[in-house]
Amino acid sequence: MNGKKRKFRGGLLAIVMMLSVSLMAGCGGNNNNSAAEATTVPEASTAPEASATAEPAADPVTVKLQLKWVPQAQFAGYFVAQDKGYYKEEGLNVEILPGGPDIVPEQQVAGGSADIGVGWVASLLPSLEQGMPLVQIAQIYQKSGLVLVSKKTAGINSAADLKGKKVGNWMGGNEFELLALFDKYKFDPNKDLSFTKQGFTMDQFLGDQIDAASAMTYNEYQVVLESGVKAEDLNVIDMNTEGVAMLEDNLFANKEWLAENKETAAKFVRASLKGWKDAIADPAAAVDSVMKQAEDGSTTKEHQLTMMTEVAKLILPEGFDSAKMGYTDAAAFQQTADISQKFGVIKEPAKVDEAYTNEIVEMAAK
Repeated sequence: MNGKKRKFRGGLLAIVMMLSVSLMAGCGGNNNNSAAEATTVPEASTAPEASATAEPAADPVTVKLQLKWVPQAQFAGYFVAQDKGYYKEEGLNVEILPGGPDIVPEQQVAGGSADIGVGWVASLLPSLEQGMPLVQIAQIYQKSGLVLVSKKTAGINSAADLKGKKVGNWMGGNEFELLALFDKYKFDPNKDLSFTKQGFTMDQFLGDQIDAASAMTYNEYQVVLESGVKAEDLNVIDMNTEGVAMLEDNLFANKEWLAENKETAAKFVRASLKGWKDAIADPAAAVDSVMKQAEDGSTTKEHQLTMMTEVAKLILPEGFDSAKMGYTDAAAFQQTADISQKFGVIKEPAKVDEAYTNEIVEMAAK
């Protein structure tokens, strides 16, 4: 009887050991484990998952964005992306740096004080010619927002009527579309008209110190209307209609930073475009995000709402495919480069193929 029990126990032990080895092999276990340890493998099948959740989350990657100007609806998409957590979802910690009259985004990005900047293509091109390590990674505004506004009493019914008039512009890189306009009508800005520096308010225009003033559709033109001047009492010359428009708000990066951070740049662009789409769909909510950043008393919610409405028309013009938001149009970029060279913004033809890339936008779309 005892012999039979020993045979039965021996056979049972052999079966347990064989089952243990089989379980370990199926679960990737260590063959050095004992049979007793192996029998606990099914309960430990959740170990890899528990280990994964126990790993600390990766620290967010910091990206510094340098704006061209002070916080306003011109940059609403970035503030919306930040408020809604779109950057955070991409694993980014984005610092939005305000601009101003003494801040040149291209210099800030080239010097490493910021990673990505918002500027105009006409400012980017001379920076590239000077050797700054920059490259455009997205074109946010697809149309120019620059117009010349005049009171009907000035008698400027078309661009041809600018001859002999006092025309204002902020200069400092904002004047090139107007120089192209003058050239189109064979006007010498030093002889055929008075081309003068314009302040950052519309006081000179409202006080009749200049006949035609430069204005952005989303800002200064609205300031004129808000001052009490009626739209029907104004004449407007649109650079897009005149065929001398230059690309404006873009996103550009430091080439050296970009070489090692393409994925980060794509994540930033993806989150930013998502923010812009939301801003266009819900201007009021976008302005709420802007007003959190605007200096106290520097603007009003009403003005920013009007600005957001006009900005949307430049980012997503009528008939424009929303899937192409952020893409740089080759023809529009070339026109900007040609105007820049013609009027001395750059001395040599721009190396367009090196000046911009759609690679980051394409990565962001995936």
